[in-house]
Amino acid sequence: MKELSVKSLLSALMLLASFNVLAADPQLGKDFDKTLQVIPTDTPNKIEVTEIFWYGCIHCYHMDPILNAWVKKLPADVVFKRVPGLPQPAWAPMAKAFYAMEDLKLSDKLHSALFDAVNKEKTLNPTDEAAAIDWMTKKSGLDKSKVETAFKSFSMNNRLNQAANVFRASGATGVPSFVIDGQFITSSTMAGGNEQALKVADYLIANIRADKAKAAPAKK
Repeated sequence: MKELSVKSLLSALMLLASFNVLAADPQLGKDFDKTLQVIPTDTPNKIEVTEIFWYGCIHCYHMDPILNAWVKKLPADVVFKRVPGLPQPAWAPMAKAFYAMEDLKLSDKLHSALFDAVNKEKTLNPTDEAAAIDWMTKKSGLDKSKVETAFKSFSMNNRLNQAANVFRASGATGVPSFVIDGQFITSSTMAGGNEQALKVADYLIANIRADKAKAAPAKK
């Protein structure tokens, strides 16, 4: 009986230790980090979550449906946006495609379809701008000249520069990465998986919300 009791006690302790590991808060320097530079947000009165991604990234492709479900459940004080990753020129065609879809009001219709074309159907080379223009023309039903104009608009270079600056300032080493309120960064690699990255984002959102609530009375 004593031996059984000792075994039971050891099992209970091991279970408790396992639970504590699972329940531990995400750690700075491991599960998330500070951005290299503070990145100004578009909505200072809310907590901004920015996904840095690339349509040519299979990990971003797998993240997208999980992320979409997460975004639908975000509270009113959190706003979400995407920024195309641009650490190298080869990624520019997909960044242009992202912004062209925004300008042409095609994002809702073609965002997931573009991911599928590159990663599932493998019918589109993500580094080929001409192919991306042809694909968007076919999928949208618009005149090719209108799509080309969106890809080569006057504002496109500024947007690409901004995307490249966000990538550098965030300290991202890959995609998908998430910048939380311009201050912190996490990723699937850092957190240990896609769902884990979103749990880290939830943790950071909660802490930033608490910090803002503490700071609010001081501003009055």
